[in-house]
Amino acid sequence: MTTAAAAPSGTFAEYDQYDALGLAELVRRREVAPRELVLTAIERIDRLNPRLNAVIHRMYDEALTTVARSVGDGPFAGVPFLLKDLLSWYAGAPTRSGSRILDGFVAPYDSEIVRRYRRAGLVVLGKTNTPEFGLTPFTEPALFGPTRNPWDPSRTSGGSSGGSAAAVASGMVPMAGGGDGGGSIRIPASCCGLFGLKPTRGRTPSGPVEGTLWDGAAIEHVLTRSVRDSAAMLDALCGDEPGSPYITPPPARPFLAEVGADPGRLRIAFTDKPLLADETHEDCRAALRETVALLESLGHTLVEASPPLDRDEFVRAFLLMVCAQADADLTDAEAATGLRASPANVEITTWGLALLGRSYSAGTMAHARRQLERTGRAVGRWFDGYEFDVLLTPTLTAPPFAIGALQPPAHEMAALHMLGRLRAGNVLRLGGALEKAAKRVFDWIANPPVFNVTGQPAMSVPLAWNSGGLPIGMQFAGRFGDEATLFRLAAQLEAAKPWFDRRPGTGPA
Repeated sequence: MTTAAAAPSGTFAEYDQYDALGLAELVRRREVAPRELVLTAIERIDRLNPRLNAVIHRMYDEALTTVARSVGDGPFAGVPFLLKDLLSWYAGAPTRSGSRILDGFVAPYDSEIVRRYRRAGLVVLGKTNTPEFGLTPFTEPALFGPTRNPWDPSRTSGGSSGGSAAAVASGMVPMAGGGDGGGSIRIPASCCGLFGLKPTRGRTPSGPVEGTLWDGAAIEHVLTRSVRDSAAMLDALCGDEPGSPYITPPPARPFLAEVGADPGRLRIAFTDKPLLADETHEDCRAALRETVALLESLGHTLVEASPPLDRDEFVRAFLLMVCAQADADLTDAEAATGLRASPANVEITTWGLALLGRSYSAGTMAHARRQLERTGRAVGRWFDGYEFDVLLTPTLTAPPFAIGALQPPAHEMAALHMLGRLRAGNVLRLGGALEKAAKRVFDWIANPPVFNVTGQPAMSVPLAWNSGGLPIGMQFAGRFGDEATLFRLAAQLEAAKPWFDRRPGTGPA
């Protein structure tokens, strides 16, 4: 490990040489005090955030008060942590979801996942940037501005958990909260060189604020630098809650016990053909080839294959679901704030999605949901029929793009503004502007959303960097309920091709 530079008085110089479990162990052995860790994280945030814009709300006083009392004896007791500012309600703190309409909203109570974060001993120092309502796979909200990638600040950190990813990758905190409705943990993990697992549907709580998230497509967890932190955090988060709509198969033993266990000889399908698009960048194909060779050297059986998908039908149905959810988000925001949603307090692309959602019939929306459910069934049958344990793809079809590159061009934005102010959802639908924008997005995130729909666990593992020094993650999707296999495989890859000590600079000013 590299030698840390001298830290300011009262902070811990070796802070980023440890993962979250490592820091918690030092706290348990009284080799470092929780207050030292909090002061170190505060120093890191204040020094790095002006360049990266990862943290949009600070909770330093609350954090210092917490460590002055007691951090308890949870697995992460005393470890600094940041919440994604979407879904994770923290009593008395704002939850803006990247939107101007929620700029004054303060959470009245903790959401269940925040209760479990705190019960695990994590000390919350603030909240991280997210796109408006988590609707895009890049973090560029009008309210707070873009979050920048620590590996190259001109590039995206991904989304929607882009603020959390940038905070962890830059060393502000060892772990941060994330949510994944179409790849929103795995996408920023790939962009920022982190480990990111989307758990099985229903594995972590969504209440009491929500019943299901995005018709069951979305789920919350964390972004980490080490595999074992993700496993231990899932142990702390998983389990039923009152009113939970899903019963997820319980793990045979703690997920942390899977880290370091022999994965055996796995049958792994792989493909460099995007599941929902046409092209994969050569950097990502090269990374896939290297990963296939590594897996074969570890004794696994690799078979080139991919599940059956009607790509156009899937993308259309998924977009309809997102439009319906955008409309529901605005309805919830109006109820929470007493304000009326409009282009004056909502981004025009969000407003357009909501108008599109309103322009379709309930029957059309129900049919789209059935189409997505049929996809889930077909992919499940494919895994069983060919006896695959895992499917491997590049997480993304290209390396992180320049900030702003996936925003609609000026002429499309002008049309959206005009039609949005007219509330012309039917005209928007016929014009196809949002479908064009969605295609640009899906061309980049062509692999992650499938497993939000199927509910299967999937992870992005930081196994490659291109010649420009940008991270390229590899996605591994497992069978429904089988995070155990993914953790065993991830730990094997982490040992074979370590990434923990590979750190970004923050680039030129």
